[in-house]
Amino acid sequence: MPRDFLDYSAVTEASPSLFTTDIPDGWQQGRGAFGGLVLATLLRAIERGEPDRTRAARTLAGDLCGPALPGPASIAVRALRRGNNQSNLTAELTQAGVTVATASAVLSPPRAAAGAPPFAPPPPPPAPPWRDTPDLGVAPPMAAAFTQHYEYRAAGAVFARGTEPVIDGFIRERVPLARLDAPALVGRLDAWWPTLFSISPPRPVATISFVAEILVDPATLPPEEPLRYRARMAALSDGFFVELRELWAGDRVVALNQQTFAILK
Repeated sequence: MPRDFLDYSAVTEASPSLFTTDIPDGWQQGRGAFGGLVLATLLRAIERGEPDRTRAARTLAGDLCGPALPGPASIAVRALRRGNNQSNLTAELTQAGVTVATASAVLSPPRAAAGAPPFAPPPPPPAPPWRDTPDLGVAPPMAAAFTQHYEYRAAGAVFARGTEPVIDGFIRERVPLARLDAPALVGRLDAWWPTLFSISPPRPVATISFVAEILVDPATLPPEEPLRYRARMAALSDGFFVELRELWAGDRVVALNQQTFAILK
């Protein structure tokens, strides 16, 4: 059986606060593994470190400090606080004694919001059904190694060299998931290329900060179907730019993401 994203991002418990993982080969973006896999692995360790299974990941904030190279790694998880309805945990991934990535997460059960009506942003503009949109066939050697594991379908122009830094499409894993969970959503949020490439030729960039908000229980979504992906650049200055990304299931916003990128060259 082919391995899926859940398998590639798996962690093994060595003690109640220490986990091990094996950063897989074939998932690189440059020297190290792509950030979505690294952050998903950190979140998976955080989830394993939370004893109350009713508490789901609501937010994840991560920093990518250096390349996560193929091979073994350790993840230390620490609970900052466990309250009556909320857990705050951090995780640090190290290789050969060097910190490679860190993340913090908030986990909580659903809350009863008496008197607060539900609210969601306006849904994306209509797009053709995902089955009618072209599979872009993104894969190495023309793209980073990790892209071979994702299916990208365009709902708008791609590499348009236009004036608007936006991306619109659909994304899912090429190997169907047994289940969709929060770490897999983190992977999907990070898998598409930056909006900078819609207005400028592709060039080396690196994610330096990542914040995800999980708004829908992933278990309620069919794991084999893609999610609508939308991204827009919020600002660019001093060689850094900020993107706002969204995942949608029909008219339900599933997850939001803000990333800060550094332009390397």
